[in-house]
Amino acid sequence: MTKVTLTVNGRSMSGEAEGRTLLVSFLREELGLTGTHVGCDTSQCGACVVHVDGKAMKSCTVLAQDVNGASVTTIEGMANEDGSLGVVQQAFQDHHGLQCGFCTPGMVMSSAALLAENPKPSEAEIRHYLEGNICRCTGYHNIVKAVLAASGQDVSTLGVAAE
Repeated sequence: MTKVTLTVNGRSMSGEAEGRTLLVSFLREELGLTGTHVGCDTSQCGACVVHVDGKAMKSCTVLAQDVNGASVTTIEGMANEDGSLGVVQQAFQDHHGLQCGFCTPGMVMSSAALLAENPKPSEAEIRHYLEGNICRCTGYHNIVKAVLAASGQDVSTLGVAAE
């Protein structure tokens, strides 16, 4: 077992991990942060996306010991300091960007990463960026609407064909 110390959601946290322990498992089982979901175990679904040193990463693709000393943000860290929903989370709620909720943590984390890179993405850019996240329920329309809203853009014409 190896001691792994991370700054998670702004707090220093440590735990023990075997060499084969994935970051997603370390976060959930060792640190008790169960908001990050395990979906496919093959890096296909995106339910496990977290930010490592500011970059979106599928936490099922990296070993916990390989990010020792890193700064990690999970879905639990996306809320405002007063506990209210963060901008992206609130937009998902306001625009019905979730249904069963299983993909939501990964969608929110990926969306936040996109907005950090591109504060005003187009609908096409959002759809392209979220290709690594699978949602079986929503059909993506309201997820795209939520990301546009979180970026401060008008969502009233989303999906309306130009005449």
